[in-house]
Amino acid sequence: MAMTMTQKILAAHAGLESVKPGQLIMADLDEVLGNDITTPVAINEFEKAGFDSVYDNDKINIVLDHFVPNKDIKAAMQSKACRDFSKKHDIKNFFDVGKMGIEHALLPEQGIVTAGDCIIGADSHTCTYGALGAFSTGVGSTDMAAGMATGKAWFKVPSAIKVNLIGKLQPYVSGKDVILHLIGMIGVDGALYKSLEFSGEGVSSLSMDDRLCICNMAIEAGAKNGIFEVDDITIDYLKNRSQREYTIYKADEDAEYEKEITIDLSRLVPTVSYPHLPENTHPASENKIKVDQVVIGSCTNGRMEDMKAAYQILKGRQIASDVRVIIIPATMQIYKECIQKGYTEAFIDAGCVVSTPTCGPCLGGYMGILAENEVCISTTNRNFVGRMGHISSSIYLASPYTAAASALTGYITDPRSIGE
Repeated sequence: MAMTMTQKILAAHAGLESVKPGQLIMADLDEVLGNDITTPVAINEFEKAGFDSVYDNDKINIVLDHFVPNKDIKAAMQSKACRDFSKKHDIKNFFDVGKMGIEHALLPEQGIVTAGDCIIGADSHTCTYGALGAFSTGVGSTDMAAGMATGKAWFKVPSAIKVNLIGKLQPYVSGKDVILHLIGMIGVDGALYKSLEFSGEGVSSLSMDDRLCICNMAIEAGAKNGIFEVDDITIDYLKNRSQREYTIYKADEDAEYEKEITIDLSRLVPTVSYPHLPENTHPASENKIKVDQVVIGSCTNGRMEDMKAAYQILKGRQIASDVRVIIIPATMQIYKECIQKGYTEAFIDAGCVVSTPTCGPCLGGYMGILAENEVCISTTNRNFVGRMGHISSSIYLASPYTAAASALTGYITDPRSIGE
């Protein structure tokens, strides 16, 4: 029977000729991922179940990225549990302070995940790796524990929504604006337990960083996963990076989709999600809203192109006097490249603080907590009530271009009004 990209990957990993939506399968895993918050819980479940070994110490990834360098004693104990487990089981891909990065930027950068993979991670934004043509999805810590021990996971095969991209993005519009626009169209439950499959001639105009951002936020539309067709841009990205041979899966011409959506990239404008849901989207130019804090980074927008976008807006300029700006390169490699290219100096000269890689402010963990009634414009992925601090604070989601432009004016600002 005809299948989508996701269905083909799942069938191959389940050892089946074909699968259909709603079917329950047991699939082999190429990679299992956890971080410093979710892994300690998985370790407890792993040991409670009586497991004494992992299925493959090359295929388990533990990344300390949420509260590192550790913010308090509890965070330190969580990290210690990860360190002890990784040492005991000789986990090859263990990333600690000094070589860590935000997990969903780090694994693609290091070539650990690749096209055709089946991946689970105890973090909802594991769907990021669909940008490489992989099936990747977030799971609970119990599923992570079972995956570490057995190398397998249960799945219900998702139905799919086809997102046909046409045209080409205009200047100062990025992948973040694409996914915010889509979520605004279909809502936070518009793709509930479905696969968002991106294709069309417009895909060729999107960089890998754009695609990684788009797939990262598939979960914000309720999707099981997001996935892009593998093309020359994907292959160039994987070349000399992927640690394993990759497999390209293409949807059948007659694959069935629940619905099809067409987005003309050339018609998109800088977009902002207002509190308190990602679906509450508005043009950046619509309202003049005062901001207290700006965050540029996260697993959504902390990659090199995001740093470049911020640099293009901020270089040689000063941020508004009453705004705090936190810039977080997503990996140590990106952090180092920012220094080499002069981005870090420009950010500091503009009045920003530049951090080592961390998820910290995104989840209201540390370093950038909002006080009562404060407003933040952020390149992160969620703007729920109290997400970044006080329950009365507000978060507006935007691209690095828009966030940086807003840092200069102190108000939510369309970056096209600033320019380079």
